[in-house]
Amino acid sequence: MEKVPFGNTGLQVSRLGVGLAEIGSELQLHDVHVVESLLGRALDNGINFLDTSACYGISEELIGKAIPGRRAEYILATKAGHVTGGYEGEPWTRSTVSDSIDRSLRRMRTDRVDLVQLHSCDKALLERGDAIRGLQDARDAGKTRFIGYSGDNENAHWAVDSGLFDTLQTSFNLVEQSPRASGLLEKADGAGMGIIIKRPIANGSWNAVKSGRPKEQLRPYAHTYYERARQMAALGDIPGEPADPILTSFGFTLAQPQVDVVIAGTKNPDHLTSNVRMVNESLPIDAGVVEELHRRFEQLDDGWHGLT
Repeated sequence: MEKVPFGNTGLQVSRLGVGLAEIGSELQLHDVHVVESLLGRALDNGINFLDTSACYGISEELIGKAIPGRRAEYILATKAGHVTGGYEGEPWTRSTVSDSIDRSLRRMRTDRVDLVQLHSCDKALLERGDAIRGLQDARDAGKTRFIGYSGDNENAHWAVDSGLFDTLQTSFNLVEQSPRASGLLEKADGAGMGIIIKRPIANGSWNAVKSGRPKEQLRPYAHTYYERARQMAALGDIPGEPADPILTSFGFTLAQPQVDVVIAGTKNPDHLTSNVRMVNESLPIDAGVVEELHRRFEQLDDGWHGLT
């Protein structure tokens, strides 16, 4: 697996990472063997970026149980800020962020993570500063090496402009191109931030449309992406497009030069292996396909932006 510099952090990050929301919401603690297989295969194939959150159900507990002996092999990123997991308090306060990070360390059986991100709080909360100070406290105490922001639109622009964060995680894919159009990715890259892309295959929407699947087979939050994909696909076939719509989706996102790592979620080790094979063996896709997808998005864009 190719690795690239992760902004100015000094870390080298694999182009493909694993998003771990799905295991936290769809598995139980007794399914730890599934996570052992999934993460073991990821690490064995050179993936070194694992992304979770305090609010992803039991995801952190499963990580702690599944791969405690391989901590040196991966960059571990989590998120904080929400009131979750039985915690009592106000979201986005300095104390809530601090307590969340301590709880995450206990759950994942480690004394330090590599990255803690604020998870989609809005511009007003960022400007208030309490949550950011909670991250800075954790960094100063050695509980995290780096701090980041995960979010979209004007909130992400504020985070980049502030100069306070080491990394940015934001949505970008073939039906969500506003980070490119607005200059967000270029600005974050210019600031030396590591850039993490969530939803890199648009929640499978391009695949669903091209395969003739109804949107009802996707999770409800993907329906907006599905409608965008349907409109873009209706403009006709794209010369040179790969036969596999998932490959098109990965290829489009990873063609953006500022992108360091994309995180794809699955609980199926075979799906993960397929993703690894695509990234290792089938990229890049034809540049003309990428340009045509840019053109279609620009033609149809009537205010399409990141989904929060």
